[in-house]
Amino acid sequence: MAKVEIYSTLFCPYCARAKGLLERKGVAYTNIDVMEDTSRRDEMVKRAGGGYTVPQIFIDDEHIGGSDELAALERAGKLDAKLGLAAK
Repeated sequence: MAKVEIYSTLFCPYCARAKGLLERKGVAYTNIDVMEDTSRRDEMVKRAGGGYTVPQIFIDDEHIGGSDELAALERAGKLDAKLGLAAK
């Protein structure tokens, strides 16, 4: 299974939506709270090529984008392959 990292904040509805999608798929992820550890926000912006809003999502160190981009991958039928999930 792929390594998934999500930079997020506690009260972010887009973060909750992205995490919910991954949880429904049974995918474990590492949550990086950029409010709790503000130094991680600089790390996020650098890794995301300037993206400063949350969530910023990475799958196997590939920058996916935010919640909308994750949902678009799902709608296009491409998310499972990126996550390393077996075809159903």
